[in-house]
Amino acid sequence: MKKSSFLVILLLSILMFSGCGDKSLLNPNRPVIITLWHNYGGQMEKSMNQLIDEFNGTIGTEKGIIINITSVSSSSALYDKIVASAEGNPGSSELPNITTGYPKSALALLNNDKLVDLKEYFSEEELEEYLPQFINEGIISRKLAVFPTAKSTEVLFLNKTLFERFADATGVSIDSLSTFEGISHASIKYYEWTDSLTPDIPNDGKAFYISDSWFNIAQVGMHQLGDSFIVNKSINYSDNFKRIWDPFLEASVKGGFAIYDGYSSDLAKTGDIVCSTGSTAGILFYGNTITYEDNTTIDVEYEILPYPVIQGGNKAAIQRGGGMIVTKSTKEKEYASVEFLKWLTAPEQNIKFVSETGYLPVTKNAFEAIIRENTDKAVNINVKKLLKTAVTMYKDYDFYTPPIFDEFDLLEKSYTERINQAAFNTRAEYLSLLEAMDSEEAYKKATESVYENFIKER
Repeated sequence: MKKSSFLVILLLSILMFSGCGDKSLLNPNRPVIITLWHNYGGQMEKSMNQLIDEFNGTIGTEKGIIINITSVSSSSALYDKIVASAEGNPGSSELPNITTGYPKSALALLNNDKLVDLKEYFSEEELEEYLPQFINEGIISRKLAVFPTAKSTEVLFLNKTLFERFADATGVSIDSLSTFEGISHASIKYYEWTDSLTPDIPNDGKAFYISDSWFNIAQVGMHQLGDSFIVNKSINYSDNFKRIWDPFLEASVKGGFAIYDGYSSDLAKTGDIVCSTGSTAGILFYGNTITYEDNTTIDVEYEILPYPVIQGGNKAAIQRGGGMIVTKSTKEKEYASVEFLKWLTAPEQNIKFVSETGYLPVTKNAFEAIIRENTDKAVNINVKKLLKTAVTMYKDYDFYTPPIFDEFDLLEKSYTERINQAAFNTRAEYLSLLEAMDSEEAYKKATESVYENFIKER
């Protein structure tokens, strides 16, 4: 009787173990088809598709896994598609087995019990191979919800060709661009210098700088100062925020910061800005030429500098980039999905992807060792410079991860619209006052109650 009980327990244990995801779940003669949605475009889509073809033709064939891709136009469209499928909305598609996404996408899946906790498929030793900050960013409600496949941060993109012309004429140093206050002062000086080149046309100077996200500047700037921009799901307009506001408003009102509803790379390609802060993944959109309004095209060289700091603050930048999420299905498909993720993030594949796209590798081995050996193999010269700067930042910088809550996107949208509107209206007032008074008097009068009204309206 005891022997029989022991055999039953042993059999159950074997069945339970095999159900958790071992090799016996896969059969090369009956391949498992894994559906994957991603929102990569351009070179990123090309690189990912090549890697998937490589997987399907090698490890996938050997193990019995086929990855079937669906490309979605944008991250917002992909998010909407995921939410509709997770909630079972009429006309929605069946959820994929894997999708690229951000924590908010994972939250929608988690709330509908459609999310796989990837801790079930990775041992502690395997997770130790990845950068801990990347793993921690993907944890929601103690579940490993978003697996890091390629990450990004923000840097300062500088058109070195245009900057050197300006520096030679004015003496402004590239070192001054290490702080936001320095960028603000340089921006005002650049506007004045370019305005002086057309003396017959008043207020015809050019902007020097723009950020792809003023909201990120506020979040990271407050973090650099040891403060929090978002507290209890609301914006915290503490005294430290004024230190972020002042250089932004002055340079915006005096023409040095561009007020523009679009990506910085749009203005970079036409020579309408000299530098910008944005995601490392945006590097491929800058190119090596600019085309002016009269269709004149010139070759330019870019410099990639570390993310600027608020004067007196600590070195910090935002941690960006999504990852991949596995949805609940069968044990076979979940296991096969994870096998693909492990292959994709192995150093050889991960380095290949990041060296072509401007993303950052996710394993310690790739980041700390292999990237130094492979940086010079990057095809794009700007990606090569970017990777070198990113490695420096990950040694010297602290990284900020935004909070996760449902109202976050609305908070960001509202703040961005309000700060752009405040800058636009105040500049218009400033320009009208210049007809009757000098620049400093006009600036003082135009801005005397702008800050108070801005934080009051919140």
